[in-house]
Amino acid sequence: MTEAKHLPGFEERWAEPHRIRVRYFAGGAADAPPLVVVHGLGGAAANWTRVAPALARERRVLVPELPGHGRSAPLPAAPGLAPYADAVAAVMDREGVKRAPVVGHSMGGAVALRLALRRPERVAALILAAPAGIRSSTDEARRMLWIVGLVQPGRKIARFRRGFARSPVGRLLAFWHWGAADPVALDPETAEAFLSGPGLHTDTWTAWQALVVEDLRGELSALRCPVLVVWGAEDNQLPLEDGVEYARRLRAPLRVIPDCGHLLIGERPAACVDAIERFLEQI
Repeated sequence: MTEAKHLPGFEERWAEPHRIRVRYFAGGAADAPPLVVVHGLGGAAANWTRVAPALARERRVLVPELPGHGRSAPLPAAPGLAPYADAVAAVMDREGVKRAPVVGHSMGGAVALRLALRRPERVAALILAAPAGIRSSTDEARRMLWIVGLVQPGRKIARFRRGFARSPVGRLLAFWHWGAADPVALDPETAEAFLSGPGLHTDTWTAWQALVVEDLRGELSALRCPVLVVWGAEDNQLPLEDGVEYARRLRAPLRVIPDCGHLLIGERPAACVDAIERFLEQI
């Protein structure tokens, strides 16, 4: 199954920030209000298979693949998240979008925050879905990220993604504990979409390193755009306590989705779409 099939109605396109090629998908009416959605570490555009098409009913949705992820080229170096934020801005430039709300999941949330802090004129609002940036800067997280980055289990599973996605046991093995609260209940197509990205990646190690050196907490008070924080109540990867801290520091509302783990955009897509649309209607 190709990424285009994961995102029905979306077109594959390319941007070139810093002389590297970044792949992205665009969907929805060209004259509709724009919206950018950013996947997490180890993810790809296909992660938004259940969310982006629903949002595209009313908006022009851009779905970039971060450098080194999916079919986007790797960065020559990344001392932090700024180059990833610049890649998202380059996609907006390529589509003629001067300003838009940005939705970020996991590392994508941290990238969206860096973009809003670095280029505040480009970000109209932020919707942060279980964003990294707090727990990921601890010594424990650094050790865990190093181990996962070295072993790259997702890359190994990607070769057999269809079999894993179609089997309840396979979904349990692939998404248990760190991914979904109820992996067996994941829709097989959604599971396959999440498992497809790692097989395409060229360099997620640089992204691991960029993420763990960033501690955004000291900068959050400078953020001026409206923010919504959304979190799965049973997130074992980035616990709900991080969401509470983000909401407190950003003076932002926190929407908690029950019976949901870290991959909330795949596990509870309808709740995520509802949260995003309701928030954007109010700003």
